[in-house]
Amino acid sequence: MTKKPLQIAGLVVLAVAAVLFFVVGGSGTPTDSSPEAGFARDMGKHHAQAAEMSFIVRDRSTSPDVRNLSEDIIVTQTAQRGMFMGWLQQWGLGQATDRPEMAWMVGHAGHGGTQEKPEPMPGVATDAEMAKLRSLQGKEAEVFYLQLMIRHHEGGVDMSKGLLELTDRAEVKGMAQQIVNSQTSEINLMADLLKQRGATPLASILNE
Repeated sequence: MTKKPLQIAGLVVLAVAAVLFFVVGGSGTPTDSSPEAGFARDMGKHHAQAAEMSFIVRDRSTSPDVRNLSEDIIVTQTAQRGMFMGWLQQWGLGQATDRPEMAWMVGHAGHGGTQEKPEPMPGVATDAEMAKLRSLQGKEAEVFYLQLMIRHHEGGVDMSKGLLELTDRAEVKGMAQQIVNSQTSEINLMADLLKQRGATPLASILNE
């Protein structure tokens, strides 16, 4: 697949941000239980599912708008996931941990649960929803993808806003804010695409 100019520009921005991190860095090195490490691991998993969903719909849609959106999400979120893994490596931390997913968010941004049993990662599609998406074609696949991805993005925005409350590292705050801005914009775009198809989003999971 030939990358579009905007996709290439986005990758250049991400690469520059990564270089700045390795040169400038942040104050202190995050620990295994830090919000920064938890965010990097959990958002990496979150992004991986978004890319998987986007590959599925790209192969089932003939709509230029939906295919372009899915390709943008694949490129952007795969590149960001690579940066998260790079952070963990630079911090001397493993990509896997014994700590539960979302433990770093307990007690922040409206998230409950306990450190041992946190609330589930927000916005993630279930196995049944992923199977349903794979079973659909054309407009039906587009509508269900857009509904799932709006909720998925809402989860990403929720996690990123939570991290903004918990970190003082410039490169981490910058990435979290970038995710909030870009995914909020894409939520609005996807809502319009749903409206064009006579459909509506799922109930919002954001705590407004």
